[in-house]
Parts: sequence; structure tokens; C-alpha cells
Amino acid sequence: MSDLADVAVLMPAFNDQADVERTLASFRETSPVHVLIVDDDSTPPIAAPAIDGMRIEILRMPKNGGIERALQAGIEALAARGVRYAARIDAGDLATPCRLAKQRAYMEAHPRVAVLGMWTYVVSTEGAPLFDLTPSAEPRAVRRMMLARTCFTHPSLMLRVDAVIEAGNYRAQYRAAEDLDLILRLMQRHDGANLPEFGLFYELNKGGISATRRRAQVVSTLRLQLQHVRVTNPLDWIGIAKSIAHLVLPYGALRSLKARLMKTTPSE
Repeated sequence: MSDLADVAVLMPAFNDQADVERTLASFRETSPVHVLIVDDDSTPPIAAPAIDGMRIEILRMPKNGGIERALQAGIEALAARGVRYAARIDAGDLATPCRLAKQRAYMEAHPRVAVLGMWTYVVSTEGAPLFDLTPSAEPRAVRRMMLARTCFTHPSLMLRVDAVIEAGNYRAQYRAAEDLDLILRLMQRHDGANLPEFGLFYELNKGGISATRRRAQVVSTLRLQLQHVRVTNPLDWIGIAKSIAHLVLPYGALRSLKARLMKTTPSE
């Protein structure tokens, strides 16, 4: 049996054919890779590229419903196929070598972990390094910090499919914060962790959700923080205060400040 026989890459896509091909071509694994692209009613439809070592399926949504419903449908399809682990990535982002094998090995060794991220290089659309995301790795630290700061980069995640189904799958109730909603529900019964290695080049795109749906994302995040707040944890209240600040300050100013605070020397 292939080491990745029970793993599938889950990628939602909408009118991003070139980015889909570039992202999938970035995977470097020693075992064949199964990919499920959820085409959210693209025009023209997304076509499966021919890439050696990849088996690519396309699930076409009957109408455009947004990333939340696309991911929900993708998880349901993977569960029906008996896939154990779903590895998220978005069109435009790039994987580092052996990302899938490293994450699967960790999750096999840590059965309590249902959501596993990796450290992330954040780059411009031209590929220039901007800053690195190196959140806490251990489950206890992640749980303590989870409402105060972003503990996971969504496109770097590997998820246990059965745990996601048990938790209620992705939902559309919290627009543009579907990842946080799912993670908080998963961590009610399971652990979350980060593999302290770089697994993703994340493209900071001005047309991405964080920019174009910023207010909806912040409002959804604040609703989730208030719902899950632990009154004795000061970090939860810091997170709530940050979300309120995001509602009243311009996106450009916050992005520039974050880049200055988080900028590190690029890795050689």
C-alpha cells in the first residue's frame, strides 16, 4: 500500500486554471498523490491537468456557492471514498517537498490530533518573501492561543476526515471564517497542532478572501470568539480586542503593520 493511499489533497477552485496547475505541480512526494478539485461553477470549467504521479478528480458544483459549501461538498466526497486524511491547499499556493508524507506520519503517531498545520512562508504574487508564520506547535499552546491569534494557516492543514464529519463538517454560518469555525469545533473533542517545519508558500493576494471579504471575515471571527470565549483566559479577551480593532482600522494600515512586526530574514 502507498504511504499516501489514504490521503487526498482538497482544493476548492473558481476560475483559477493557471493557478490550479501551478499549485498541483508544486507537490513533490515519493508516493502517488490523489487530488480532489472542487470546481465552484467556474467559467470555463476547471480542467484536470496531466501531472505525473497524480490522480486528479474534479467535483463540479451545480452553482457557485462559495468556498464554505465547496469545502463541505469536498469533505463529503472524500468521506464517501473512504479517505482518512484531507490535505488542504488553495490555488496559487505552493507545497514544499514531502509535505503530505510528513503530515501523515505525524498524524499516524498522534491519534488525538485531528487538525495539523505547518509553518508558512508568506510571499507576494510575484513570489517575493514577505514574512513567515511560525505559530505554536504543541497542542496545549495551540489551545491556549487559539482565540488570540491565528494558530493555523488554512491551506497548510491536514484534517482527519472522520473527525470533520463527526464535528459537523465545514459550515456556511460563519462566512470567510469557515476554517476557524471548523477548528474550534474539532478541538472540543480532539487536539490541534502544527508541525514545526515549513510546508507552504502562501500567496498574499489583494484579491483573496482576507482582502475582499475582510469585514465579513472579522465579523465572523468575532462571533466565534464570543461564542467560545473562556472567561478566565486573558488571551481570549486580547483576541476579541484585536478583532474589534480590525473592524475600525483600515485593512492597508493593519497589513503594513503586521508585515513590519512579523518580517524575518528570508531563509537561505
